[in-house]
Formats: sequence, structure tokens, C-alpha cells
Amino acid sequence: VGSAPSGAGKSSLCEGLLKNVLGLSYSVSTTTRKKRPGEEDGVHYDFVSEETFARMRAADAFAECAEVHGHWYGTKRAVIEEARTSGRDLVFDIDIQGARRLRASYPDGVFIFIYPPSMGILEERLRKRRTESPEDLARRLSNARLEMREAWAYDYIVINDVFDTALDRLRSIILAESLRTSRFVPPS
Repeated sequence: VGSAPSGAGKSSLCEGLLKNVLGLSYSVSTTTRKKRPGEEDGVHYDFVSEETFARMRAADAFAECAEVHGHWYGTKRAVIEEARTSGRDLVFDIDIQGARRLRASYPDGVFIFIYPPSMGILEERLRKRRTESPEDLARRLSNARLEMREAWAYDYIVINDVFDTALDRLRSIILAESLRTSRFVPPS
């Protein structure tokens, strides 16, 4: 489970993990946010209306969901259960509220906080995206300060200063966690 302030590079690092570590699958979150350029429905997110999301919440379809930056995001319970049944490991790209809820339900997960190198670099990354209004940018930066205080509730912290270095650290965490005695399944 990867969390980070908006613009810290969490989604790029998750994509890098999926390309470089065999046996991982991506948990596609559901959101009410509008698609950004280059995003595909069902690949980056399941984009739904607020009404559809509300119906799904009422039906208890989400293992976790939260309102973040003025939009709803959630992880479908069925996706997690199907992966657990089939023995697949999932990569989650979610906010701290969602991670907190997932930890309560799935304490055996591995929780990693992606930390930006500095607030100045974080702001620069968000500005370069050119996807947020000035109000959204200010809200995301304000939220980032609060989110970074939560990093110590995670199992690991990885600073995303140099992308390849951060990706190597994430791969190392995945490898080490797969070798824990508590996760060992003897060959048949």
C-alpha cells in the first residue's frame, strides 16, 4: 500500500514497480474525479459519477473509501478478496485515509509512505502537471503538510528524490517482505 502527498511521485513509482516486479497486480481505485489527460478508465481509475459512487458506498462495495481534495476515492472489496483467493499481491496507490482503513481490515499488508524531497520540489512538480486550479494547488499543498505528519504510521518511508533510487528501494522492500517467514509457503 503506497501513500503520498499529491505530486510526490507515488503513481509513477507504483507503475515502475508493476513493470519491474513479477507477480504484482494493480488495484484500480474508483473515483469521482474527472479524467486527466492520458488517463484511461479501468486502467488508472474507474471513473464514476458521484451518484454511482454513493450507491456503491451504500451497498458496502468498498473496503475503504474517503473524500480527498474534494473528490471520492475507494477500493473495491471484491478486488482485494479475489486477489487474496488467487494468491496475487496487489499494489495500492491510495491516500492516507484509505491506507488507515485498509490497515484496520488487512493488518498483514505492507504500508509504504512516499515522501517528497522537499515542499519546494513538491510544489514545483504539482505546478508542472498543470492539472490543478490555483485553489486546488493551494489545497493540495496544505494537505501535503498534514499528510507528511502521518508518514510515521507506515512500515516504511521512501524519499522520492531520484526516481530510480526510490524505485530500487521499493523493490527491495517488496523482496524483503516476500521472504518473511510469516509469508513463506513451502513448496508442494
